[in-house]
Amino acid sequence: MTAEVDMKKTIQRALMFCFAFVAAAAAWAANSVAFFSNLKGDVSVDGAKPKILAELSSGQKVRLGADAIASVMFIASGKEFPLKGPGEFVVQEGGLAASAGGAPPAARTTEWRASTRVLGQVAQTSAASVRMRSIPPPKPPPALLFPTQGNIATLQPTFRWSEPGPATVTLSVAGGDKPVITGKTSSNSYRVPAKLKPDTDYAWVVASGDKELGSGKFRTLPSEAIQQVEKRKPGEKAEFSDRLMFALLLQDLGAVQEAQELWVKLSKERADLPELAGFAGK
Repeated sequence: MTAEVDMKKTIQRALMFCFAFVAAAAAWAANSVAFFSNLKGDVSVDGAKPKILAELSSGQKVRLGADAIASVMFIASGKEFPLKGPGEFVVQEGGLAASAGGAPPAARTTEWRASTRVLGQVAQTSAASVRMRSIPPPKPPPALLFPTQGNIATLQPTFRWSEPGPATVTLSVAGGDKPVITGKTSSNSYRVPAKLKPDTDYAWVVASGDKELGSGKFRTLPSEAIQQVEKRKPGEKAEFSDRLMFALLLQDLGAVQEAQELWVKLSKERADLPELAGFAGK
């Protein structure tokens, strides 16, 4: 009984923390003009150490120690200022100025745009993830791994599940009577052989013999969003900030699972930024 009471108290504290964080984030976002799209080494903002995606408001001072690097991206314009230490800079409405009166840093113009809404959403996920780690883990994950929720940003997905093959995959339009695809595989993944329709709800089932392993639903993004994703998808060797911004784009479009997978990949690449794993809810 005591353990149950402690569990309820822990959950209540976690929820209160999340609500307080959202309220604080909303108030702060009203004044933010930029955020960090890259961080490495000795970087501080008004004397405090920031985290990746931390938002900045006009008048704040960004200091970089020797060999430190940082990139500051402005929300409205998409301009990114790659910085290398040592140096000190002041955030202005549309750019950065050297605090000692030197030449302003050069900007890299990008097509990326990130709303304060999605920045707050990702930060909220990270805060909740850190807080919830004190709560006992949930039940084991379902048999189906991808896609199992929300939108997907591809018309030719690769389905994945946890149990090994052989298996049969059946895909139907949600609410439809007849399957649009039935395929067999000897592994625990199956790539859809033809492109699906955009902006459509689908349901899929995986079975091994007479045993159903699991069923799931997902929705493909509209054509315009799919085109945006295909156009903006960076290569493996692209700048870190470009790949980070792509994860934000997926998150903003509601392709949460694909965004989470990219956050995990980025967190493995940059172990010096542990908050990246938090963005994936890990």
